[in-house]
Amino acid sequence: MATYEAPTISEYDVVLIGAGIMSATLGVLLKELQPDLRIAVYERLDRIAGESSDAWNNAGTGHSALCELNYTPELPDGSIDISKALKIAETFEQSKQLWSYLLTHGYMGPAQDFINSTPHMSFVWGAENVEYLRKRHEAMIKNHLFRTMEFSTDREELMTWVPLIMEGRDRLTPVAATRITIGTDVNFGVLTRSLFRHLSEAHGTEIHLNREVHHLDRIGDYWHVRVRDLSTHEDMHIRARFVFIGAGGGSLPLLEKSHIHEGKGFGGFPVSGQWLVCHNEAVIERHHAKVYGKASVGSPPMSVPHLDTRVIDGQKALLFGPYAGFSTKFLKEGSYFDLAGSLRLDNLIPMIGAGAHNLDLTKYLIEQVTQSDEDRFKALLDYFPEAKPEDWTLAIAGQRVQVIKKDEKEGGILEFGTEVVSAADGSIAALLGASPGASTSVSIMLDVLHRCFPAQMQSETWLAKLREMIPTYGHSLAHEEALALETRRRTHAILGLSL
Repeated sequence: MATYEAPTISEYDVVLIGAGIMSATLGVLLKELQPDLRIAVYERLDRIAGESSDAWNNAGTGHSALCELNYTPELPDGSIDISKALKIAETFEQSKQLWSYLLTHGYMGPAQDFINSTPHMSFVWGAENVEYLRKRHEAMIKNHLFRTMEFSTDREELMTWVPLIMEGRDRLTPVAATRITIGTDVNFGVLTRSLFRHLSEAHGTEIHLNREVHHLDRIGDYWHVRVRDLSTHEDMHIRARFVFIGAGGGSLPLLEKSHIHEGKGFGGFPVSGQWLVCHNEAVIERHHAKVYGKASVGSPPMSVPHLDTRVIDGQKALLFGPYAGFSTKFLKEGSYFDLAGSLRLDNLIPMIGAGAHNLDLTKYLIEQVTQSDEDRFKALLDYFPEAKPEDWTLAIAGQRVQVIKKDEKEGGILEFGTEVVSAADGSIAALLGASPGASTSVSIMLDVLHRCFPAQMQSETWLAKLREMIPTYGHSLAHEEALALETRRRTHAILGLSL
């Protein structure tokens, strides 16, 4: 008679699902705050940062609201609301502080491997858009975080800023741009791999690749996690006191498998992307800026067009896009059944409601999917009038899943940001959504810590360490000018960035 052998169970204090920038940041914070924590990471791909954190899959912009016009909407009375821009700028300053701390302690390699100074610009044309940009500039420079931002309608000056954008442009059409030189380009793939290398080498954190989490059960004080080895198809049984789901587009299905009450009613709307990538070195060398324009009506924030200088694996690159599209995949290397598999009774009404109230987005995505190569190149000509088709090739960008959540009035609403969902007992948390995610990873993970480790976050030990890692922790940089400017001077000196 065969005997039953109970599965071997590995036990950890913390399990991080997904080897992207969010899990890496949370792992580093936790290990600095409490070095004796036993942490394990499980990633379904055979590499770290293979999905949204990869350099080719995200915008690479150190999002601090310097050039992204969708963060500064014009209100019905004609005024410009910069409140979201201020919040994002503050959170990116927190990210730079943590990275500076890690660098000064020798935990990472040279800063230039992952972050480089790149001017951030907004460019518009047409009288109405020029006036909007003028008002936006006037509103933003009133705050010290944006005070060095320049505004110009002078074509000769703009020619020195962005010659590719100005050459061959119709001289009868009004144009305007803002520029601020404190902007950055960030390779989040390199950063993520560097953080995980530190976790592994300095702290012995276990990082398991090619492992897919497919079951989550809350039993007593532990989460029981079943993980499949995708090479051998064998299951491993894990027990953890705390679980973080930082799997990008894969977070929603895993949140649903947890069956926590707080996760009910959430849905996801997948949006894919493509880039035009320049391969003419002479053209690449003539452009050095991230130039953002205005998004089309109804388009998602990730589709805001930009002519984008990047530094990828030490090489300067030039990208234009992204072009939005629709795919039923939740991950770039996911399944076409992801969307259908995410449907539940509790999120059907929010999904239907969000769809009914976002018909402009649906129409926009259909138009994007059906674009020809000529259509895509025509969009590039708006930003680079003398571009040549033979200098550009099409590349697939990352997959994003926008959050859909319950709404009493509309049934469901589509959110274009990030959302932390956590259990009431703080034993599990998941991150849903997209932009400006990676750039604000430190702030988002601090939110996770507040939700899931509330007692420890009030302890003197953790507070002292938090203030060492992030000296402005607990302060508002949007309101404390001297502290904000001194902090920026310090972090930019450490990171080798322009001021």
